Amino acid sequence: MKNYVLFFVIVLASQFGFSQKYSLEDFFIYDAELAQKTDSIFQTLSDTAKVGQMILPAGGRLGKSDEHLINLIQKKYITGILLLNGTKEGFTEMIKNFNKANKGLPLVYSADAEPSLIGYKIKNCIPVKKANQMLNREEVRKYATIICQELKEIGINYNYAPVVDMSPNEVISYRSFGDNADTAQAWANIFIQETQKNGIVATAKHFPGHGYVVGDTHKKLVYIDGEMKEVNNYIPLIKNGVLSIMVAHIAIKNNQKYNTNDMPATCSKKIVTDLLKKEMKFKGIITTDAMNMGGVSSIPNCELEAAKAGCDIILMPIDEEKALFDILKETKKNKQFEQQVFASVKKIIRLKICLGLL
Repeated sequence: MKNYVLFFVIVLASQFGFSQKYSLEDFFIYDAELAQKTDSIFQTLSDTAKVGQMILPAGGRLGKSDEHLINLIQKKYITGILLLNGTKEGFTEMIKNFNKANKGLPLVYSADAEPSLIGYKIKNCIPVKKANQMLNREEVRKYATIICQELKEIGINYNYAPVVDMSPNEVISYRSFGDNADTAQAWANIFIQETQKNGIVATAKHFPGHGYVVGDTHKKLVYIDGEMKEVNNYIPLIKNGVLSIMVAHIAIKNNQKYNTNDMPATCSKKIVTDLLKKEMKFKGIITTDAMNMGGVSSIPNCELEAAKAGCDIILMPIDEEKALFDILKETKKNKQFEQQVFASVKKIIRLKICLGLL
Protein backbone atom coordinates (compact mmCIF):
# COMPACT_ATOMS: atom_id res chain seq x y z
CA MET A 1 0.00 0.00 0.00
CA LYS A 2 2.80 2.43 0.92
CA ASN A 3 4.54 1.89 -2.44
CA TYR A 4 1.26 2.49 -4.28
CA VAL A 5 0.66 5.78 -2.43
CA LEU A 6 4.22 6.91 -3.14
CA PHE A 7 3.79 6.06 -6.82
CA PHE A 8 0.50 8.00 -6.92
CA VAL A 9 2.16 11.06 -5.34
CA ILE A 10 5.04 10.93 -7.84
CA VAL A 11 2.56 10.70 -10.75
CA LEU A 12 0.61 13.69 -9.44
CA ALA A 13 3.80 15.69 -9.01
CA SER A 14 4.90 14.97 -12.57
CA GLN A 15 1.45 15.80 -14.01
CA PHE A 16 0.90 19.05 -12.17
CA GLY A 17 4.46 20.34 -12.12
CA PHE A 18 4.91 20.25 -8.35
CA SER A 19 8.46 21.00 -7.26
CA GLN A 20 10.36 21.79 -4.11
CA LYS A 21 8.43 24.69 -2.59
CA TYR A 22 11.30 26.30 -0.68
CA SER A 23 14.92 27.13 -1.36
CA LEU A 24 17.77 28.53 0.72
CA GLU A 25 16.65 32.03 -0.28
CA ASP A 26 13.51 31.48 1.83
CA PHE A 27 15.33 30.77 5.10
CA PHE A 28 15.37 34.39 6.32
CA ILE A 29 12.00 35.36 4.82
CA TYR A 30 8.88 35.17 6.98
CA ASP A 31 6.45 32.64 5.57
CA ALA A 32 3.53 31.43 7.68
CA GLU A 33 3.31 28.09 5.89
CA LEU A 34 7.04 27.44 6.30
CA ALA A 35 6.83 28.34 9.99
CA GLN A 36 3.84 26.01 10.42
CA LYS A 37 5.60 23.17 8.62
CA THR A 38 8.68 23.66 10.81
CA ASP A 39 6.56 23.58 13.98
CA SER A 40 4.64 20.49 12.87
CA ILE A 41 7.86 18.55 12.18
CA PHE A 42 9.31 19.76 15.49
CA GLN A 43 6.27 18.43 17.36
CA THR A 44 6.79 14.92 15.96
CA LEU A 45 10.20 14.60 17.65
CA SER A 46 10.94 13.30 21.13
CA ASP A 47 12.91 15.65 23.38
CA THR A 48 15.99 13.48 22.83
CA ALA A 49 15.62 13.63 19.05
CA LYS A 50 15.09 17.39 19.24
CA VAL A 51 18.40 17.97 21.03
CA GLY A 52 20.00 15.45 18.68
CA GLN A 53 19.37 17.94 15.88
CA MET A 54 22.15 20.07 17.41
CA ILE A 55 24.80 17.33 17.41
CA LEU A 56 27.06 16.89 14.36
CA PRO A 57 29.95 14.39 14.52
CA ALA A 58 32.56 13.63 11.86
CA GLY A 59 33.16 10.58 9.71
CA GLY A 60 35.97 9.71 7.34
CA ARG A 61 39.63 8.98 8.01
CA LEU A 62 39.89 11.54 10.84
CA GLY A 63 36.38 11.04 12.20
CA LYS A 64 34.41 8.36 14.04
CA SER A 65 33.90 4.87 12.61
CA ASP A 66 30.97 4.13 10.30
CA GLU A 67 29.65 1.65 12.86
CA HIS A 68 29.67 4.30 15.60
CA LEU A 69 27.94 6.84 13.36
CA ILE A 70 25.26 4.39 12.20
CA ASN A 71 24.51 3.63 15.84
CA LEU A 72 24.00 7.36 16.50
CA ILE A 73 21.87 7.70 13.36
CA GLN A 74 19.60 4.84 14.36
CA LYS A 75 19.14 6.32 17.84
CA LYS A 76 18.26 9.70 16.25
CA TYR A 77 21.04 11.35 18.24
CA ILE A 78 22.59 13.46 15.45
CA THR A 79 21.57 16.02 12.83
CA GLY A 80 24.20 15.17 10.22
CA ILE A 81 27.82 14.23 9.59
CA LEU A 82 30.99 16.14 8.69
CA LEU A 83 32.96 14.19 6.08
CA LEU A 84 36.54 14.61 7.20
CA ASN A 85 39.40 13.42 4.99
CA GLY A 86 38.65 10.78 2.39
CA THR A 87 37.93 10.39 -1.31
CA LYS A 88 35.11 11.65 -3.45
CA GLU A 89 34.07 8.07 -4.24
CA GLY A 90 34.36 6.92 -0.63
CA PHE A 91 32.26 9.78 0.73
CA THR A 92 29.59 9.23 -1.94
CA GLU A 93 29.26 5.61 -0.82
CA MET A 94 29.29 6.58 2.87
CA ILE A 95 26.38 8.96 2.38
CA LYS A 96 24.36 6.25 0.64
CA ASN A 97 24.99 3.86 3.54
CA PHE A 98 24.18 6.47 6.20
CA ASN A 99 20.94 7.39 4.44
CA LYS A 100 19.90 3.74 4.28
CA ALA A 101 20.39 3.45 8.04
CA ASN A 102 18.46 6.64 8.80
CA LYS A 103 14.82 6.44 9.93
CA GLY A 104 14.67 9.92 11.45
CA LEU A 105 14.85 13.40 9.94
CA PRO A 106 17.12 13.62 6.88
CA LEU A 107 20.79 14.23 7.65
CA VAL A 108 22.84 17.20 6.53
CA TYR A 109 26.30 16.38 5.19
CA SER A 110 29.07 18.93 5.60
CA ALA A 111 32.69 19.39 4.57
CA ASP A 112 35.62 21.76 4.99
CA ALA A 113 35.55 22.40 1.26
CA GLU A 114 37.51 25.65 1.32
CA PRO A 115 39.35 26.31 -1.95
CA SER A 116 42.65 25.83 -0.09
CA LEU A 117 41.64 22.57 1.64
CA ILE A 118 39.25 20.66 -0.62
CA GLY A 119 42.06 18.89 -2.49
CA TYR A 120 43.41 17.62 0.84
CA LYS A 121 40.10 16.94 2.57
CA ILE A 122 38.37 15.25 -0.40
CA LYS A 123 40.72 13.46 -2.78
CA ASN A 124 39.90 13.11 -6.50
CA CYS A 125 37.97 16.37 -6.82
CA ILE A 126 38.67 18.77 -9.67
CA PRO A 127 41.71 20.88 -8.65
CA VAL A 128 41.01 24.51 -7.73
CA LYS A 129 43.25 27.42 -6.82
CA LYS A 130 43.98 28.06 -3.16
CA ALA A 131 42.22 31.13 -1.76
CA ASN A 132 45.42 33.17 -1.49
CA GLN A 133 46.27 32.46 -5.15
CA MET A 134 43.04 33.78 -6.65
CA LEU A 135 43.52 36.91 -8.71
CA ASN A 136 40.05 38.40 -9.13
CA ARG A 137 36.34 38.06 -8.46
CA GLU A 138 35.77 36.00 -11.58
CA GLU A 139 38.15 33.33 -10.32
CA VAL A 140 36.43 33.26 -6.93
CA ARG A 141 33.09 32.72 -8.66
CA LYS A 142 34.50 30.10 -11.03
CA TYR A 143 36.11 28.00 -8.33
CA ALA A 144 33.14 28.32 -5.97
CA THR A 145 30.97 26.89 -8.77
CA ILE A 146 33.37 23.99 -9.34
CA ILE A 147 33.44 23.20 -5.60
CA CYS A 148 29.63 23.25 -5.45
CA GLN A 149 29.39 20.83 -8.36
CA GLU A 150 31.80 18.44 -6.69
CA LEU A 151 29.91 18.60 -3.38
CA LYS A 152 26.54 18.03 -5.03
CA GLU A 153 27.86 14.96 -6.84
CA ILE A 154 28.91 13.53 -3.48
CA GLY A 155 25.71 14.54 -1.66
CA ILE A 156 27.21 17.25 0.57
CA ASN A 157 24.89 20.20 1.22
CA TYR A 158 26.68 22.24 3.91
CA ASN A 159 30.11 23.79 3.35
CA TYR A 160 32.28 25.19 6.15
CA ALA A 161 33.64 27.88 3.86
CA PRO A 162 34.72 30.55 3.16
CA VAL A 163 37.42 31.72 5.57
CA VAL A 164 36.83 35.41 6.29
CA ASP A 165 39.97 35.83 8.42
CA MET A 166 42.96 37.89 7.40
CA SER A 167 46.14 36.02 6.42
CA PRO A 168 48.84 36.97 9.01
CA ASN A 169 48.11 34.03 11.36
CA GLU A 170 50.26 31.00 10.49
CA VAL A 171 47.30 28.60 10.66
CA ILE A 172 45.04 30.72 8.43
CA SER A 173 47.75 31.83 5.97
CA TYR A 174 46.98 30.40 2.49
CA ARG A 175 43.37 29.64 3.51
CA SER A 176 42.55 33.36 3.50
CA PHE A 177 41.72 35.66 0.60
CA GLY A 178 44.48 37.95 1.88
CA ASP A 179 45.12 40.67 4.42
CA ASN A 180 43.00 43.41 2.86
CA ALA A 181 39.63 43.68 4.62
CA ASP A 182 37.79 45.04 1.58
CA THR A 183 39.00 42.16 -0.59
CA ALA A 184 38.24 39.57 2.10
CA GLN A 185 34.68 40.86 2.47
CA ALA A 186 33.98 41.17 -1.26
CA TRP A 187 35.46 37.82 -2.26
CA ALA A 188 33.93 35.98 0.69
CA ASN A 189 30.55 37.42 -0.29
CA ILE A 190 30.97 36.18 -3.88
CA PHE A 191 31.90 32.71 -2.64
CA ILE A 192 28.88 32.68 -0.29
CA GLN A 193 26.38 33.89 -2.89
CA GLU A 194 27.61 31.41 -5.50
CA THR A 195 27.50 28.56 -2.98
CA GLN A 196 23.99 29.29 -1.74
CA LYS A 197 22.71 29.91 -5.26
CA ASN A 198 23.79 26.31 -5.93
CA GLY A 199 21.69 25.03 -3.02
CA ILE A 200 24.55 24.52 -0.56
CA VAL A 201 24.82 26.26 2.81
CA ALA A 202 27.88 28.53 3.08
CA THR A 203 29.64 29.25 6.38
CA ALA A 204 31.65 32.37 7.19
CA LYS A 205 34.47 31.57 9.62
CA HIS A 206 36.16 31.91 12.13
CA PHE A 207 34.12 34.43 14.14
CA PRO A 208 35.07 36.86 15.64
CA GLY A 209 38.40 36.64 13.76
CA HIS A 210 41.42 34.31 13.65
CA GLY A 211 43.77 36.31 11.45
CA TYR A 212 45.55 38.49 13.99
CA VAL A 213 45.86 36.04 16.88
CA VAL A 214 49.08 34.22 17.72
CA GLY A 215 48.83 30.45 17.98
CA ASP A 216 46.72 27.51 16.82
CA THR A 217 43.30 26.76 18.34
CA HIS A 218 43.74 23.10 17.34
CA LYS A 219 46.39 22.92 20.07
CA LYS A 220 45.42 25.48 22.72
CA LEU A 221 43.26 28.47 23.61
CA VAL A 222 44.49 31.61 21.85
CA TYR A 223 43.60 35.25 22.43
CA ILE A 224 42.47 38.38 20.65
CA ASP A 225 44.33 40.99 22.65
CA GLY A 226 42.29 44.21 22.73
CA GLU A 227 40.32 45.26 19.66
CA MET A 228 38.53 42.64 17.56
CA LYS A 229 39.94 43.86 14.24
CA GLU A 230 38.13 41.40 11.98
CA VAL A 231 34.61 41.32 13.39
CA ASN A 232 33.38 44.00 10.98
CA ASN A 233 34.18 41.67 8.06
CA TYR A 234 30.97 39.83 8.96
CA ILE A 235 28.63 42.82 8.77
CA PRO A 236 28.14 42.85 4.97
CA LEU A 237 28.04 39.04 4.85
CA ILE A 238 25.20 38.95 7.37
CA LYS A 239 23.42 41.76 5.50
CA ASN A 240 23.73 39.77 2.25
CA GLY A 241 22.28 36.58 3.73
CA VAL A 242 25.05 34.19 4.74
CA LEU A 243 23.23 31.22 6.27
CA SER A 244 25.87 29.95 8.69
CA ILE A 245 28.68 31.37 10.82
CA MET A 246 31.32 29.29 12.61
CA VAL A 247 32.57 30.53 15.99
CA ALA A 248 36.23 29.98 16.85
CA HIS A 249 37.82 28.77 20.08
CA ILE A 250 39.39 32.19 20.64
CA ALA A 251 39.25 34.13 23.89
CA ILE A 252 39.20 37.94 24.09
CA LYS A 253 41.21 39.86 26.67
CA ASN A 254 41.98 43.52 27.39
CA ASN A 255 38.63 44.48 25.88
CA GLN A 256 36.29 46.05 28.42
CA LYS A 257 33.06 45.20 26.61
CA TYR A 258 33.86 41.77 25.18
CA ASN A 259 36.35 40.22 27.63
CA THR A 260 35.56 36.49 27.79
CA ASN A 261 37.42 35.77 31.05
CA ASP A 262 39.67 33.07 29.58
CA MET A 263 36.78 31.25 27.93
CA PRO A 264 36.73 30.62 24.16
CA ALA A 265 34.23 32.64 22.15
CA THR A 266 32.41 29.36 21.45
CA CYS A 267 31.43 29.13 25.13
CA SER A 268 30.84 32.85 25.70
CA LYS A 269 27.27 34.15 25.74
CA LYS A 270 28.75 37.63 25.49
CA ILE A 271 30.16 36.80 22.04
CA VAL A 272 27.63 34.34 20.59
CA THR A 273 24.34 35.78 21.88
CA ASP A 274 25.02 39.39 22.83
CA LEU A 275 27.37 40.29 19.97
CA LEU A 276 26.55 37.98 17.07
CA LYS A 277 22.82 37.44 17.60
CA LYS A 278 21.68 40.67 19.23
CA GLU A 279 24.11 43.41 18.14
CA MET A 280 24.91 42.05 14.68
CA LYS A 281 21.38 40.65 14.24
CA PHE A 282 22.47 37.31 12.79
CA LYS A 283 19.46 35.00 12.51
CA GLY A 284 21.12 32.06 10.76
CA ILE A 285 22.80 28.89 11.98
CA ILE A 286 25.67 29.33 14.44
CA THR A 287 28.02 26.37 14.53
CA THR A 288 30.97 25.78 16.78
CA ASP A 289 34.37 24.91 15.45
CA ALA A 290 35.31 21.29 16.25
CA MET A 291 34.78 20.67 19.96
CA ASN A 292 37.67 18.20 20.17
CA MET A 293 40.22 20.98 19.54
CA GLY A 294 42.70 21.97 22.21
CA GLY A 295 41.26 25.47 22.47
CA VAL A 296 38.05 24.16 24.07
CA SER A 297 38.21 20.44 24.90
CA SER A 298 39.70 20.92 28.39
CA ILE A 299 36.68 22.94 29.57
CA PRO A 300 34.29 20.77 31.64
CA ASN A 301 31.03 20.09 29.78
CA CYS A 302 32.27 22.28 26.93
CA GLU A 303 29.46 21.23 24.57
CA LEU A 304 26.81 22.26 27.09
CA GLU A 305 28.64 25.56 27.62
CA ALA A 306 28.62 26.19 23.86
CA ALA A 307 24.88 25.51 23.71
CA LYS A 308 24.29 27.82 26.68
CA ALA A 309 26.33 30.51 24.90
CA GLY A 310 23.87 30.33 22.00
CA CYS A 311 25.44 27.98 19.45
CA ASP A 312 22.96 26.00 17.35
CA ILE A 313 25.17 23.17 16.09
CA ILE A 314 27.75 21.45 18.27
CA LEU A 315 30.40 20.23 15.85
CA MET A 316 32.48 17.12 16.57
CA PRO A 317 31.78 16.59 20.27
CA ILE A 318 34.27 14.31 21.99
CA ASP A 319 31.35 12.17 23.20
CA GLU A 320 28.15 12.76 21.24
CA GLU A 321 25.80 11.01 23.67
CA LYS A 322 27.23 12.85 26.68
CA ALA A 323 26.91 16.19 24.87
CA LEU A 324 23.30 15.45 23.93
CA PHE A 325 22.23 14.33 27.40
CA ASP A 326 24.11 17.14 29.16
CA ILE A 327 22.12 19.62 27.07
CA LEU A 328 18.86 17.68 27.52
CA LYS A 329 19.33 17.50 31.30
CA GLU A 330 19.88 21.26 31.48
CA THR A 331 16.68 21.93 29.49
CA LYS A 332 14.71 20.05 32.16
CA LYS A 333 16.08 22.35 34.87
CA ASN A 334 16.06 25.66 33.01
CA LYS A 335 12.93 26.72 31.09
CA GLN A 336 14.66 29.68 29.45
CA PHE A 337 17.47 27.44 28.20
CA GLU A 338 14.90 24.92 26.95
CA GLN A 339 13.24 27.62 24.85
CA GLN A 340 16.64 28.66 23.48
CA VAL A 341 17.48 25.06 22.54
CA PHE A 342 14.08 24.56 20.91
CA ALA A 343 14.61 27.76 18.88
CA SER A 344 17.94 26.33 17.67
CA VAL A 345 16.28 23.05 16.71
CA LYS A 346 13.54 24.84 14.79
CA LYS A 347 16.17 26.82 12.86
CA ILE A 348 17.88 23.57 11.89
CA ILE A 349 14.58 21.97 10.82
CA ARG A 350 13.75 25.09 8.80
CA LEU A 351 17.13 24.86 7.11
CA LYS A 352 16.50 21.22 6.21
CA ILE A 353 13.18 22.20 4.65
CA CYS A 354 14.86 24.96 2.65
CA LEU A 355 17.55 22.49 1.53
CA GLY A 356 14.77 20.31 0.11
CA LEU A 357 15.50 17.48 2.55
CA LEU A 358 12.04 17.60 4.15
